[in-house]
Amino acid sequence: MTEKSDHSLYTLGLARVPGLGPKRWRQLHKAFGETPAIFHANKRALLALSMPEGVANGILNPDWDGAGADLAWLRAKDSHHLITIDDPNYPEKLREIASPPPVLFLDGPPESLHLPQIAIVGSRHANAAGIELASEFAKALVHRGYAITSGLATGIDAAAHRAAIEANGATLAVIATGPDLTYPRRHHRLRDQIAAQGAVLGENPTGVTPRANLFPRRNRIVSGLSQGVVVIQAGRHSGALITARMAADQGREVFAVPGSIHDPLARGCHALLRQGAKLVESVYDIIEELPYWEGGGDEQPELDLNWDNSPEADVTINKSFAADKEQVLLMAALGHDPVTLDTLMCRSGLTLDRVSSILLNMEIKGLVAALPGGRYQRRGPEVKK
Repeated sequence: MTEKSDHSLYTLGLARVPGLGPKRWRQLHKAFGETPAIFHANKRALLALSMPEGVANGILNPDWDGAGADLAWLRAKDSHHLITIDDPNYPEKLREIASPPPVLFLDGPPESLHLPQIAIVGSRHANAAGIELASEFAKALVHRGYAITSGLATGIDAAAHRAAIEANGATLAVIATGPDLTYPRRHHRLRDQIAAQGAVLGENPTGVTPRANLFPRRNRIVSGLSQGVVVIQAGRHSGALITARMAADQGREVFAVPGSIHDPLARGCHALLRQGAKLVESVYDIIEELPYWEGGGDEQPELDLNWDNSPEADVTINKSFAADKEQVLLMAALGHDPVTLDTLMCRSGLTLDRVSSILLNMEIKGLVAALPGGRYQRRGPEVKK
């Protein structure tokens, strides 16, 4: 057992008591004062506060070894912090939600928690178009003075984090594991970049490994920190929908990006739209609902993030082909939904060799994206130079 010579150890020990939410946390401190006094209370005094027996037993038999590991993590780097719900550094917006975490394990400057934040979430299996949208939205919002908050998952989350970093903005990652672990492991370098340019935070102590029930709890923090949540590509059962539902319950703005009716990754967003989320065709649909924050980039890029189906848009695209009639023909055959090579051959009347050659050229130009399953789709949003 670690020597209990540091006040933080008592706080960490209390944080490890199962079933101790914010209400009971405050109740204990109101009754006993400083945290060390809580551990000197007897069972009768704890039960007199209507503490469940499991909570009382957890206080009477604390996990000091686990708390010692937490303390070692806390002391390992100057960037490691423990933020309690009564700490001035605790984010006010998060404190407002129904069940705020009593403590936060933070890797990064505490002041980052008070930045105006927008969450960008979506599928772990996002396609090229979704990744591009997440990146462009994140960059545009960074230029408006927002920090980008997400969950460090693959797909949309990672794309939003990376884009914010590339735009020299702040980004916050809320994790479902202990602060000493990275999940998924491949994001170890990304996690370090986020901590250096924002913060990595979570409510779980060291040693907590990924478990399915922890991710929905993580999501309430993502939405709780944010002024609004943008959902880009989400299946019917995506965890991003949990984040969006929690955001709505917390009184946050919910934005959803529509997609093709044939795309399984669009069904979750369409469900949100039916439930009242704001339809997003452009980053301006997000910005007009939110205040401008000083502190973004010096230059505000002119953005065109519309999926434009108009004939005028096709004329603009066609000009970039230098009057190559076969490229114009193939772009028309692509339409705006993912299509296979066979479909492109049937629509265009071109041979397989010719279609493949033109698609390769269009990919190099950034006009077409190859998707899983041998399908292709127009690339959508771009920042105008």
